[in-house]
Amino acid sequence: MKLETKEDYRQLMFQLLDPLKPLYSNGCARLHLGDSGVTYPTVSMEMEAFSRPLWALVPLWLGGGKGYEEIYVNGLKNGTDPLHSEYWGGFNDYDQRFVEMAAIASGLIFTPEKLWEPLEEREKDNLAKWLYGINEHIIPDCNWQFFMILVNVALQKLGYPYSKEKLQSGLDKIESYYIGDGWYRDGGSSQKDYYISFAMHYYGLLYSVAMEEEDPGRCREFRERAKIFARDFIYWFDENGAALPFGRSLSYRFGEAAFWSAYLFAGLDDIPAGVIKGILSRHLNWWLDQKIFDRDGVLNIGYAYPNLIMAERYNAPGSPYWGMKTLLCLGLPDNHPFWSAKAEPLPGLDSIKLLKQADMLMQRIGSDVIAYPAGVCEKYGHGHVPEKYSKFAYSTRFGFSVARSQIILHENAPDSSLAFVIDGDDYVFVRKYSDQYEVLEDRVISSWHPFPGISVTTTVVPQEYGHIRIHEIESQYDCTAYDCGFAVKKFTNEYEQKAAGKTALVSNQEQCCQVTGEGPGVAGFVIESDPNTNVLYPNAAIPSVSYRIKKGETIRIETQVKSSIR
Repeated sequence: MKLETKEDYRQLMFQLLDPLKPLYSNGCARLHLGDSGVTYPTVSMEMEAFSRPLWALVPLWLGGGKGYEEIYVNGLKNGTDPLHSEYWGGFNDYDQRFVEMAAIASGLIFTPEKLWEPLEEREKDNLAKWLYGINEHIIPDCNWQFFMILVNVALQKLGYPYSKEKLQSGLDKIESYYIGDGWYRDGGSSQKDYYISFAMHYYGLLYSVAMEEEDPGRCREFRERAKIFARDFIYWFDENGAALPFGRSLSYRFGEAAFWSAYLFAGLDDIPAGVIKGILSRHLNWWLDQKIFDRDGVLNIGYAYPNLIMAERYNAPGSPYWGMKTLLCLGLPDNHPFWSAKAEPLPGLDSIKLLKQADMLMQRIGSDVIAYPAGVCEKYGHGHVPEKYSKFAYSTRFGFSVARSQIILHENAPDSSLAFVIDGDDYVFVRKYSDQYEVLEDRVISSWHPFPGISVTTTVVPQEYGHIRIHEIESQYDCTAYDCGFAVKKFTNEYEQKAAGKTALVSNQEQCCQVTGEGPGVAGFVIESDPNTNVLYPNAAIPSVSYRIKKGETIRIETQVKSSIR
């Protein structure tokens, strides 16, 4: 799709949102998009689906466009009216509706003439009172603090009661999450993922625009941090527009690039508008080429195709519309340099880059971007945490796989992992998280325990052709260890797989991954992954090499992983 002019971007927005029009409820406050389950009730699911399109509609209105105003004015009236059948209701602690307040607050801050001024006084009172509820309940110590911040900013600007104390405490907590070099933690979490870009920085940059007069020092700080972060985050994108599949909430899809729109919106220009236009236009077009819509044009849950296996427990049918945050660029004025700039390629980037605060090395091999993370993640989470954070390598072109089960290799699909199967058992054990780690300029070292009684120290060293993994293993069990390469797409032209001696290879007309090992009992082996385990394609096979691990011995094995894109 041509994405050059402001009108092109507007047309993309309508292409994404118009399929929703017939699905709004009679009172416009609810939007039912599907029947898959989630951890919160139907009212929250339908309110979420209603709210998230506002992340694009508010910029549309701010930038002079029109559309959907009547739907959203009516929805706000009825959703916040306790006497209406579509009332969104009161709250509990940690309520999902607090999340969805942020888009409404953004609309009240930046386009009050569209969402606030058309309301009657009673309707304004209802909306303000409903929003104030976020101050009366517990919210998590994480990016959710920004939802409370934005709500109180909106109420303050509208001249309605707000909580100065909650606003300040939220800002203080956000400040405590900052770890330097442009990076935040997401609250107490040690994980570094897209939440740093499309939450911590995105909302901070919105704040920097909204509160420039009231809080200039903090706004300046938010912008300066985003400038620094951008120099690292640009490494997460490849030249074809794909971003790195890594971490949770990947069903937000093109939300991966939302930071770049916020960067422009906040007036930052260290990275030229043409470079950012190239990133955004390629990224959005990459997503339009994936199978992300159902037959009616509604976004589905998944990554490059519909896939509930990889989803988190908070992914409701409306969740993917958080990706609309990437269209914040629609709020730029008509004369902004972004609209007249030509889409430029990525600037010259290092072939290997240490992202110290992200605990990972980044590598560029041809048109592929590969990340080597240290395996830092929470022990418990929202689903498939080890697969989303603790593999040895993640690729924009090979993706990664999630387990259908922990029983038997093909159900576990342990791509880019060292998988252990103890003799006499079928269970598969991989790196869940690292106990200790060190990320250096040219290697990643981690110590981990896939299972009590098995200890591993792994060194991953990027090479021009891929990478080398060196494992030192101590085990109290006789077992087999499978060192696995990337998952390669099956059922495609020129597909080939073979395992001979100490090598295994899987390739097609676009991809190739070869794994070669040195160690006791080494043998090439191809794992036929279960369907729908890889996030990029529904059918894949994984080249691997197996090793025999003897009880009570210290074993050193070395595996060479070669990958290429044709």
